Formats: sequence, structure tokens, C-alpha cells
Amino acid sequence: MEVIFENHANLLYVLGAIALVIELTVMGLSGALLFFALGCITTGVLVSLGIVSSWQYEVLSVGLSTGLWALVLWQPLKKLQGAGKAVDTSSDMIGLTVNVSEQITANSGSIRYSGINWQARLYEEGSSAIIEAGESVIIKGVNGTVMLVE
Repeated sequence: MEVIFENHANLLYVLGAIALVIELTVMGLSGALLFFALGCITTGVLVSLGIVSSWQYEVLSVGLSTGLWALVLWQPLKKLQGAGKAVDTSSDMIGLTVNVSEQITANSGSIRYSGINWQARLYEEGSSAIIEAGESVIIKGVNGTVMLVE
């Protein structure tokens, strides 16, 4: 215990490393422990340089630097996680342009693809639009055997 109390910087480095390992292996870079780990490491550097000397200031420094790291890294990490909608890859038909074989509404209709008539309806629920037979549409999604078109 004496070694721990005499080497605060090393204790902070170890806490930061443990938090970083847990963050990367268990939590999948969600952020909370990453910021804490960076706060511990930053405070460990400040203790090593002699800028922070008492345990009260070390605790304060960990808290403040954790908050500072969160402010600085929150937006870049959010962009890395992909703020946009995930692309639907549940069917290889998504994205194809096909012809309408029977008028398509929000509830019914059909398209023709590969010599087969497929049930279809509008992609946007609650839409009052109607797509007439013979027009081209893009398959935006699949719900069972019903193609969702736009």
C-alpha cells in the first residue's frame, strides 16, 4: 500500500490503462470509460511533472480533464460511429429500378422483376401518392415478400 500512496502518477497510469482496456474490449468505444482513461493519464502526467501535488487536486484534475476530453472528442467520435441511417442490405433487390405492373398505393400494387410479378407498396407509410402501371420505381426496402418502392 505504501508503494501506491507514494507513486500517485503510476496509480493514475494503471487506472487509465485498465479503463482503456475495458473500454476497447468490453464496451466497444462508447465513450464513458475512454474519457475517464484519458483524464487519468492526463492527471498522471501532471503529477509526474509536479504540477498537481495533493490527492484532492488529483481527484479534481481527473474530473476536470475527463470533462475536457469529453467536450473535445464527443463530436469526432459521434461522426466515426455514423450518424446517418444504416444502409439496408437485407436483399440484393434493394436499389434496383423496376417497372410497375399494377398501380402502387400505400397498401397494394405490384412490380415486375425477372419475369415475376412481386407485391409492392409505397416505401413511405401514410403517403397518398399513387404510382401508375408502366412507370419506373426504385426498390427501397423489403418487408417479407412485399417490395417497398419509391
